Amino acid sequence: PLNKMTLEEKLQTMETLWDDLCKSADSLSSPDWHHAELLERESQVREGADEFVEWEKARRDIKTKLQWKSEYCNRLSKI
Repeated sequence: PLNKMTLEEKLQTMETLWDDLCKSADSLSSPDWHHAELLERESQVREGADEFVEWEKARRDIKTKLQWKSEYCNRLSKI
C-alpha cells in the first residue's frame, strides 16, 4: 500500500511506471493544453523571463525538494 511506502520507494515506483509508459509513447497523445503550455513556456524563454533546464538536473532538483519536504513533515509529525 502507498501509505506504507517510503518517499524513495514511491519515487522509484513512479520512475518505473514512467519508463514503462515511455515504451509505448507513440500510442499516447497529449491533451491540447499541453501544446499551448509548451508554446507559452518557449515564449517566456525567448523573452528571457525563464530558461530551460536539462532533464537530469530538473529531476535531481525535484527529488531534493521532495526529500526535504518529506524530512520536514516527518520532523513536524514528531512534535
